[in-house]
Amino acid sequence: MSTDEPRYGRVDRDYAIKLATMPPDDDGPVWMVNLMKYREIAAYEDGREATITGQEADDLYSPTESLRAVGAEVVFFGDVDQHLLGDGVEWDRVAVVKYPTRRSFIEMQSRPDFQEKHPHKEAGMEQTFVIGCQPMMSPDPPADVELPDWADVPHPPTADDGPAMVLHVIRYHDTEAADRTPPHMEAYQSAAAEVALRHGVRISAWFAAEGTIVGDGRQWHQVRCNLFPSKAAFMAVVADPDRLAAQHDHREVAIADTYAMVVRPTINQLAESLV
Repeated sequence: MSTDEPRYGRVDRDYAIKLATMPPDDDGPVWMVNLMKYREIAAYEDGREATITGQEADDLYSPTESLRAVGAEVVFFGDVDQHLLGDGVEWDRVAVVKYPTRRSFIEMQSRPDFQEKHPHKEAGMEQTFVIGCQPMMSPDPPADVELPDWADVPHPPTADDGPAMVLHVIRYHDTEAADRTPPHMEAYQSAAAEVALRHGVRISAWFAAEGTIVGDGRQWHQVRCNLFPSKAAFMAVVADPDRLAAQHDHREVAIADTYAMVVRPTINQLAESLV
């Protein structure tokens, strides 16, 4: 990472050093979860007059060639359809990039082709979180659980209401280990599982957060990505009385801080990326 603080977030220097100095024998893939909030109009540091939006500036930044050069790939990308929970920041997009190693993420920052495009990101991005993650579990269901076909669920995908990813960024009250879910959250999951199964919910990825390389100083424990056949299916799960009771008794007790949002994916290879 650059030694200069970006305008769109605070760099965690300790985590950056960990990424850059990871011994090769201990290193391995890392999934970087990006939450993006754009400026209404791009603001370039060189003072040029901009007539493009922040999102359009970020589209100019899109470091596809740099990612490919270090062996990274975008495994999830989508626009935020609806905010559910959070502290007032309304994120615009979400992307998840899988890097082959932690060091490769740092190495990309120094590439000339990356640095050449980075002013567009500085101009377009109002705020961003970049959370380094490791998979917590396989997305495959247990052997004794049969997932229903989406054609057979109460709210299947349609042309007007297609698949919806619900993404949760979570910090818990009672845990220091990101890969350990506290008991109250485990109880909520057990109570909500039957409802979710009935409506065809798929776990795309549950991640343990190992660090937030760019953010606002907060640290997170987990990022969860659950795929619903439609937004209508999500609303049906939300309204289920059994799930609501478990949310009140357990989920709200477990969670100290969270963002939750509905994202409409244009790229979704999350589950495949964990194999």
